Amino acid sequence: MTQEPIVITGLGIVSPIGIGKDTFWRNLIDGKNGISGISSFDTSPYPTHYGGEVKDFDPDQFLPGDKVNNLTRASQFVVVASKMALEDAGLNGNLNPERVGVCIGSTNGNSPLMVKMAKQWIEKGPQAIDRQLIKEYPHIRIPADVADEFGFKGGISLITTACAAGNYAIGYPTDLLRIGRADVMLAGSVEPFSQSAFTGFNRLMAVAPKICQPFDKNRKGMIISEGAGMLVLETLTHAKKRGAQIYAEIASYGLACDAYHMTAPHTEGKGAIRAIEAALKSARLAIDDIDYINAHGTGTPANDKVETLAIKKVFGERAKKIPISSIKSMLGHTLGAASSIEAVASALVIKNQIIPPTINYFEADPECDLDYVPNVAREQKVNIIVSNSFAFGGNCSALILKKFN
Repeated sequence: MTQEPIVITGLGIVSPIGIGKDTFWRNLIDGKNGISGISSFDTSPYPTHYGGEVKDFDPDQFLPGDKVNNLTRASQFVVVASKMALEDAGLNGNLNPERVGVCIGSTNGNSPLMVKMAKQWIEKGPQAIDRQLIKEYPHIRIPADVADEFGFKGGISLITTACAAGNYAIGYPTDLLRIGRADVMLAGSVEPFSQSAFTGFNRLMAVAPKICQPFDKNRKGMIISEGAGMLVLETLTHAKKRGAQIYAEIASYGLACDAYHMTAPHTEGKGAIRAIEAALKSARLAIDDIDYINAHGTGTPANDKVETLAIKKVFGERAKKIPISSIKSMLGHTLGAASSIEAVASALVIKNQIIPPTINYFEADPECDLDYVPNVAREQKVNIIVSNSFAFGGNCSALILKKFN
């Protein structure tokens, strides 16, 4: 396997705090709250009523109308984010389509269509189910729609490792580039707002009533959200040959599965520790090299406590000197899209040398006693970032980005 660097040259994002990297970044640094009352379905039967919906999304601004109508919301999000990333990278069609691949991560994919089909069945019987929904439902349609839109023929992949899917969907394409299977990869993840996910997390009593407060003593849970983050990854040789801008280098990634519980994190953070340590080892980095940690930081009591514990065990006393923040405090938890959106944010941190805040942080928790960059963004030198993402089923991941020199 070649050790040639793999670099990020384009970013695209659809999120509750902005569409496009510039609007997203400005609102991220300003600490904008993207959580509001849910409008896509009736929440009166539920104990909570807030979420992170992308309410100003108009796909007609990016895609021809005839195509928009034939895409699911997940595909609309990810095709638009991919279009923005490709344009940002300056890739205007001068590509060998057989050397460009697509890898997308997601938790629920096109599950909103399943909700529609279930309602049709309940209301009018199975014969009333719209067959077009059945054709659109398979999740593999999502990366296929991206490849079809841009004419890429280098292979498509769908990764469904729950809320860590974004990091997995960046790590796998990095490997494909390193072994010479592609010159360019579109990598990232997507999640449409899902009533089924909203129902499930409410049943788990894991949803906060109104705001997300990662690491705060009075945190009450997560906020369900939606969005997509896409990155253009290239070999350094390919990027330099065409004079591309470079946001950051993919230094490494680490994966682990603690196989502890279907929904709860390991109480000692064993999976998280192994993932972070694996990423550090692969990148040949020491704990003193890390300048910032983009936390998983969901706002649930157990997750934030265990993530803090894992960071302490990996970094020791150094943990107290590393700024850590959770952008989920602003976005909510975009589930499968979370870690790719956080990768976009991390690349922008390296570019702009500003760390986004953890908003809604009011009271310190004795069990979460690190530097969470409370409420106000911080200008600081940042060369190397660890971005954590931990998921149901014990799927743990850590992605390391570093400034390209």
